[in-house]
Amino acid sequence: MVADVVIAQISDMHIKPEGRLAYGRVDTAPYLARAVTHILELPSRPNAVIATGDLVDAGRPDEYRRLRGLLAPLTMPVYLVPGNHDDRVALVAEFPEHHYLPRSGPLQYTIEDFPIRLVVLDTLVPGAAGGAVTSDGLAWLDRELARYPKHRTMIVMHHPPFRVGINGMDSQGLADPAALGAVVRRHSHVERIVCGHLHRPIQTRWNGTTVMTSPATAHQVALELRPDVAVSFIMEPPACLLHCWRQDLGLVTHTSYIGSFDGPHPFFADGRLID
Repeated sequence: MVADVVIAQISDMHIKPEGRLAYGRVDTAPYLARAVTHILELPSRPNAVIATGDLVDAGRPDEYRRLRGLLAPLTMPVYLVPGNHDDRVALVAEFPEHHYLPRSGPLQYTIEDFPIRLVVLDTLVPGAAGGAVTSDGLAWLDRELARYPKHRTMIVMHHPPFRVGINGMDSQGLADPAALGAVVRRHSHVERIVCGHLHRPIQTRWNGTTVMTSPATAHQVALELRPDVAVSFIMEPPACLLHCWRQDLGLVTHTSYIGSFDGPHPFFADGRLID
């Protein structure tokens, strides 16, 4: 097991069939292709990638087939998490070599290959935009967290358990977050909860830990906090999160924007600040 680790998080790729656009406007596949290239070209190449749901747009087998091709260049382990746009059966069928995925039932699992443990929780409710964790799922999470009470752990899920004030997104959040919070509160080694769904980088303190959401690889949810305005999307720069664990720092998360930008440029020359 490596002492230091970087785990990249991508989210909400919404891959459509060839020739189809998301919401009639966004060709999501090239955006994911650029995200994959970005991850492979990072100076500190991640040890793993987690994809936190809405992997495809309608849960169709042909969408997952296209997703598979887009993710194929990644040389590190990729861990898939279902979102409300996904279909469990079609997802598992297209990725049979992803042995961490249960063959049936909720797609929740634990990865113990890194110094920070990953516990993936399935919040998908078929046919619904919002999410939920069943009583069985909560019991499973409680058992998994109790197995290693001193091992720092990151819970990974699609729907965030907190409200953010964006009209339309809060209405399709996680049902009964208090039940999940009661489980999390019992386990002080939960270092972070990371989610997708909101297409924005947002974070808060929640039940003794930090919860954060990832930006999307293509379109973002517009930052509109007025309660009387309908939810919309905006083509802000796509990004991924880099969860960096070091023994001397603990867990630190960075937002890495995907695109071509001017720089980097030095601040100093010959030991002096450039004027």
